[in-house]
Amino acid sequence: MHPLTDRPGWQVAGEVNLLTRPAWERTLHHLALSDEEACHLQLSAVTFVDVAGASALAVTAQGLPQGRRIVLEEPPNTLRRVLDLFWPDLCTVEVMER
Repeated sequence: MHPLTDRPGWQVAGEVNLLTRPAWERTLHHLALSDEEACHLQLSAVTFVDVAGASALAVTAQGLPQGRRIVLEEPPNTLRRVLDLFWPDLCTVEVMER
């Protein structure tokens, strides 16, 4: 997980699972502390996000101040499906495809 250089947010690679979740949650915490209206998560190199990782993302998004959002860039299909299934009305998360 590395900060993006051209926009506010982070680039993530690999899997979000039991072993990597602490780093994922730290990244989400840093994202939530930002003053930017939109913070990006570049996820094109992420192969899998488990349900607990998706839950951490949803909880972070739900706690954002009004007017802020998280932009998921090219998330894995599994993450999109879990978010749609468990948090269908999560308006603070925007998904961008290529």
